[in-house]
Amino acid sequence: MQPGTNRYVVVGILLVVLILVVVVIQLIPDNMMNLIFQGSVDTGDINTQYIDIPYGTVSDTQTLNVYLPNDGDGPFPVIVVIHGGGFMAGNATSGDLSAMFEGLNRGYAVASINYRLSGEATFPAAVNDVRAAIRFLKANAEQYQLDMTKMAVWGPSAGGNLAAMVGTTPEVDTLNGDNRENLDYSSHVQAVVVWFGPIEFHTMDKQFETLGIEPALGATDREGSPESRYIGQIISANPELTQQAYPSTYINSLDAETAPHFFIQHGTADANIPILQSENFAAALTTVLGPNKVTYGIIEGAGHGTEEFSTEENLDLVFAFIDEALNVNQ
Repeated sequence: MQPGTNRYVVVGILLVVLILVVVVIQLIPDNMMNLIFQGSVDTGDINTQYIDIPYGTVSDTQTLNVYLPNDGDGPFPVIVVIHGGGFMAGNATSGDLSAMFEGLNRGYAVASINYRLSGEATFPAAVNDVRAAIRFLKANAEQYQLDMTKMAVWGPSAGGNLAAMVGTTPEVDTLNGDNRENLDYSSHVQAVVVWFGPIEFHTMDKQFETLGIEPALGATDREGSPESRYIGQIISANPELTQQAYPSTYINSLDAETAPHFFIQHGTADANIPILQSENFAAALTTVLGPNKVTYGIIEGAGHGTEEFSTEENLDLVFAFIDEALNVNQ
């Protein structure tokens, strides 16, 4: 080989890799890119932080962070936040959680969860993890100055699905999976906030058609969709399995007296998750729990996680709901 040939080979390989990366990025829809590259929550001004606490032993991913308010004395009421990202991206400090961290300025501790993504483990792993994290927080409430009798979960998008699953499955022990830690504690919570979450995957394509909206991420019932990746196969391949991932599947098992309060919001211009997902979920919950336990809000013109959700006015609505549901500041 002539001198310098190795250098040309290396340069050639690097160029090919660069071209492939550019092509792959161009094939990913803009909305999915926003999910993947969404920045991080700025936690630099939070004085008390407990970071990367393991809550399970099944996977190294099973960690959570606990943040305490800078002012006031514990034990603090708790908001458990569950990031979105299509079940395939995101982490405990993903930018889509920024609004939830406002709870720290309103007297709440914030616990943020890492859960196994679909690239590591498919359904029901993420649900197993969120339930295990809640049990861990209850078992260690005194150590972290938490009042576990006043607990809410809040999630956007895929995190909304998982928050809703927590709310509708408090007694479904089969969803504990391989996480056997702290089983003396339940994963029951008092309040659930669902922001633009996917609820029934198999209905999404038809709903977009009904609404006249072109789905930004393509069809749901196809190989490679975020939901199919989450289930581990195309969602229509095994309807019984897929429906186990639907929060709505478990509504009829809820007791209206002990079930949590639900707050559900969605934007009319959402091209990732059709608003009918939230509308139908809220209606089904109301039928079983009654109107006093379910609040449903429509944000006109809002897209998927757009800035309308994080306005001071809207956050006042959400936190007023949580305050009342948890009997805080009454």
